[in-house]
Amino acid sequence: MEKRKLGRTGLDVSLICLGTMTWGQQNTEAEGFEQMDYAVSRGINFFDTAEMYSIPPRPETQGSTERIIGNWFKARKNRDQIILASKVAGRSDMGWMRQDGAPSQLSKAQITEALESSLKRLQTDYIDLYQLHWPDRPTSRFGAHDNTFRGTIEPDENPIHEILATLDGFVKAGKVRFIGLSNETSWGTMRFLHESETRRLPRVQSVQNAYNLINRTYEQGLAEVTLREDVGLLAYSPLAQGYLTGKYLNGARPAGARSTLFNRGQRYEKPGAEEAIGKYVALAKEFGLDPAQMAVAFVNSRPFVHSNIIGATTMEQLKTDIASVDVEISPELEARIDAIHQLHTNPCP
Repeated sequence: MEKRKLGRTGLDVSLICLGTMTWGQQNTEAEGFEQMDYAVSRGINFFDTAEMYSIPPRPETQGSTERIIGNWFKARKNRDQIILASKVAGRSDMGWMRQDGAPSQLSKAQITEALESSLKRLQTDYIDLYQLHWPDRPTSRFGAHDNTFRGTIEPDENPIHEILATLDGFVKAGKVRFIGLSNETSWGTMRFLHESETRRLPRVQSVQNAYNLINRTYEQGLAEVTLREDVGLLAYSPLAQGYLTGKYLNGARPAGARSTLFNRGQRYEKPGAEEAIGKYVALAKEFGLDPAQMAVAFVNSRPFVHSNIIGATTMEQLKTDIASVDVEISPELEARIDAIHQLHTNPCP
């Protein structure tokens, strides 16, 4: 398993990061244990989770994924062998993650409560990479059009320097080693870097954003940030929630699949998406490749990707996705991918 440097941390993380958000709803604890055991056997040393998981977010299952990981750490006694990333929820109307029922935001009190709760569930005294799951300010996120930035500023936004100061306290206390962003913009990333440099606060090391064949928006600004500032991409949704496997083409809804169970795939059902997906699936078959492996391998091949976060609900899916590290994106295949991309540019941002 190839290892890459995570930002400027000095940590060597596996090219494939194990995503965990299905554990606690679609997957049982036993299945989560099986996935973690197999991932480690294949050289994966990087796991990603969040206080909000499992997905879809519900009060009844919030924190279930972290609890499963914590139980695995206790059973395997290998916490020091895993680079663990988790996330604190950004601003939202979800009030059930906080003890007082307040809607989530990135205030000092809420981040502190979130971290302490995550540490308890994970049965550890530190998190290697603690990420802000999404910004405290209005931005376009998760592909939704109803929360696109329209020139408004929330009057009670928590200033970026205050958020960093809170995280600085965790770093100094040894509860967090490094910090990162998620679902962030170019402006936001550079502003965090500016505040950290001018105020001598912790530097963000990564941005966890969606990146896949039908959403390459990271290339439009943030890829240069990675190159020049060493804030690497932790790519999530390399399979576009499974849509790039082709299993949902022509309206298909396979039993047990996420969109079948939860009807939450609207981000990848936008106009033009199905046509683009169909062309990528056909291209993979033309080259004798599994469509899922081609899609994941494409993300693996990008120099600005520091780790590629895969998620699976079956062991067969997990093994297929991890095996993508053995798939080469040849110059000829990349040219064909780019030709499709030029005609069907980012239908699912």
